[in-house]
Amino acid sequence: MKRLIRSFGFAFKGLRYAAATQPNFRIHLVLAFIAVMLGFALHIAFAEWQWIMLAIALVLVIELLNTGIETLTDLVSPDYNEMAGRVKDVCAGAVVIAALFAFITGIVIFLPKLILLVRHAA
Repeated sequence: MKRLIRSFGFAFKGLRYAAATQPNFRIHLVLAFIAVMLGFALHIAFAEWQWIMLAIALVLVIELLNTGIETLTDLVSPDYNEMAGRVKDVCAGAVVIAALFAFITGIVIFLPKLILLVRHAA
C-alpha cells in the first residue's frame, strides 16, 4: 500500500513539475478550465461533455509525454544533435495534432450554442 501511495506522489510531483516549468502546459490548463466553464454555462449534453473531457485529457497527456521526452532527450544529448532535434519536433507535432483536435471539438460543440445565444440576445 505504501508503494501505491508513493507512486501517486511521484505522479503528482510530475504534474507539479510540468505546471511549474512548461508554459504550454499552463496554457492548456487555462484553456481546459475555460472549456469546462463554458460547458457549464452553455449546459452542454452528457455526450458533449465526454468529447470535451476526451479532448482535454488527450492534450494534457500528450503535452506531459512531450515534456518527458524532451527532458530525456536533453539528458542524453545535451549538445546540439540533429536527430535529437527531430525527436523534439515530432513530439511537438503530436501536441499540435491533439490541440487541433481539441480546438475543432470545441468549435463543433460550442459554436452553434454561442451563435444561438447571440441571436437570442439581439
